[in-house]
Amino acid sequence: MSELILVVEDEEPVQEAIVAALEASGFRVMTADDGEEALERLHAERPDLVMLDLMLPKIGGMDVCTLIREQSEVPIVMLTGLAAEDDRVEGLTRGADDYITKPFRARELGARVRAVLRRSAHWSSDDRKLIEVGDIEIRPAAREVRLRGEEVRLTPKEFDLLEYLARNAGNVVPRERILDRVWGEDEYIDPRTLDVHIRWLREKLEEDPSNPQRLLTVRGEGYRLVEG
Repeated sequence: MSELILVVEDEEPVQEAIVAALEASGFRVMTADDGEEALERLHAERPDLVMLDLMLPKIGGMDVCTLIREQSEVPIVMLTGLAAEDDRVEGLTRGADDYITKPFRARELGARVRAVLRRSAHWSSDDRKLIEVGDIEIRPAAREVRLRGEEVRLTPKEFDLLEYLARNAGNVVPRERILDRVWGEDEYIDPRTLDVHIRWLREKLEEDPSNPQRLLTVRGEGYRLVEG
């Protein structure tokens, strides 16, 4: 059976265009017109992915994203007509896996959704043994991270990034390899997405994020996670 996508969009013409594009790509689609209905349908239908507009009535898209991420790891693709980088960054830091800016192309929409679903499926089947890097403990099966015994709350993509770097601890991991491994072979991914996630990981793992001791930048090459 094909994947079920929940489309949360209050503008009827845009909603219809999204539904048509996704159905043409082979997905099953259900819709919600506002944030409250989206949360209700999420619990009732358990979709495989949520496509979430930023500007919604009742509960805004950013807040809906936060509420979803507090209780579910379902992939989220933010859909926004706002071009400001800060809005895209905020969506990612609240737990979105990707974003698409309106207006969009139908083929791009289907491709981005497939890429996010592919990455989600990959990480769900990975090795699940405890990983330790210095005072950082990563429990893949529970998707849990502890720093000096205290739980650190990460978004799903932050967790995926940290897990991959931890599996390569001590080694410099090139930016291109990280993007390919964590975000998949997605021609639409913005390379700055990696920088955003690195910055927010440092906020959560470093005593002084501006002077990192664990998550290091190797200029011109990539990133390296060390014991710190």
